[in-house]
Amino acid sequence: MSRIVGAIAATVLTILALVGVATAWLTVSWPLWGIGALLCLAMVVVAIGWIVAWWWPPLAFRHARWRLDAAGLEIYRGVLWRHRIAIPAHRVQHVDVAQGPMQRMFDLGTLIVHTAGTQHASVELSGLNHGEAMRLRDLLIEFRGGNDVV
Repeated sequence: MSRIVGAIAATVLTILALVGVATAWLTVSWPLWGIGALLCLAMVVVAIGWIVAWWWPPLAFRHARWRLDAAGLEIYRGVLWRHRIAIPAHRVQHVDVAQGPMQRMFDLGTLIVHTAGTQHASVELSGLNHGEAMRLRDLLIEFRGGNDVV
């Protein structure tokens, strides 16, 4: 799914680059070599955009993992900058599983863990199989004592 989002972003980048080169060619009296250099630069930027759109999502997925035990949930993610998010079980307020239209197409889900604290204290774990997200939600509720409404 991330590759689809990346492909859409790369397509927009391609269109913007072509419109920029066409606008420069039509409005500025540059020499032909200047337009050629600008076109080459635009092609390099577009190529990098497409490579990143195709290459980055699987790399980010390989560097993301989670662990659930009686103490709570730990999420590890990050390719260049690594992050470890630890959510103690006693800090969990409630747990949601969300599924957008694209996620439904691929049977994926996002686990959202709301923690004690400020209004925006929630952690998302996306890219999970929907059944696995539901199982994790149930386990987190069980670890808390099962007082949540499902």
